[in-house]
Amino acid sequence: MRTDKLPFLDEDQVRAVLSYDDLIPAIRQALMDFSAGRALQPVRTVMRVPSNTGWFAVMPAIYGAVMGAKMVAFYPGNVALQKHTHMAMIQLFRSDTGEPLAVMDGRLITEMRTAAVSAVAVDLLARSQPKVLAILGSGVQARSHVQALAKIRSFQEIRVWSRSPDHAQTFAAEIGAQVTTAEQAVSGADVVLALTSSPEPILFGKWLKQDALVCAIGASTPDRRELDDETMRGVVLVESREAALREAGDILLARAQVAAEIGEVLNGAQIDRLDRPAVFKSVGIAIEDIAAAKLVYDKFTARCGAPGDA
Repeated sequence: MRTDKLPFLDEDQVRAVLSYDDLIPAIRQALMDFSAGRALQPVRTVMRVPSNTGWFAVMPAIYGAVMGAKMVAFYPGNVALQKHTHMAMIQLFRSDTGEPLAVMDGRLITEMRTAAVSAVAVDLLARSQPKVLAILGSGVQARSHVQALAKIRSFQEIRVWSRSPDHAQTFAAEIGAQVTTAEQAVSGADVVLALTSSPEPILFGKWLKQDALVCAIGASTPDRRELDDETMRGVVLVESREAALREAGDILLARAQVAAEIGEVLNGAQIDRLDRPAVFKSVGIAIEDIAAAKLVYDKFTARCGAPGDA
């Protein structure tokens, strides 16, 4: 029996069913489908909040049997309030009839799918047996990335730098890492994660070894960047050319050239690194959220039954 009751999944319910073991393959497939034209999404619409330094964005997509939208707010000042900087909700629909399926908290989905995307990139682009991981940043994404990367690579050494030394020490103690300067963290590292909210470069290309992979996550607006021009002369890959060329300050401010979408490489396209580092610049796209939300919905209904079933 069907009723009009629409399920709402809070963060605890999302956490109970969402795992990186399931999410990483789902995100890999979503990126492949996006680059192959099997999904539809516009670039997100972003509105500045006049009374604050934050912004509010809407991210819709149609993907196979589902469609939906994430509504996400970013308030950097929330750090001082000991609140999350990102808040989000996702509405999921059937794509064949337009019927709503569920509403769910999107904060944890955003956190986990971002790290899962980086895990896909590292699995594809990093050397097969990387030894050293450098993490620039010590916040929510630093922690989620450690969890996600543990599913696809085993690092012998992890180095941490943060603009907040106290936060760096706390984070490093949690994961068994060493706190260093930014240069010491990056020098000789096989994989480098840039996960800060810095508006100006904190990673410089002269520190990188030739076969390093950089995953740049923190700067997702046209006026912010974590990487300098020399870093951006590496082989640059993105989730979506359209989104990156509109939103990624790391690319726009360096006038960098995009070599490929990561989904294109997953689908078999070849890139020539020419003894240069690879840079995966992620801004986050809607297909990732909708793929993750569908995974959550499928897991939830498998466990609890479809809404209205009796």
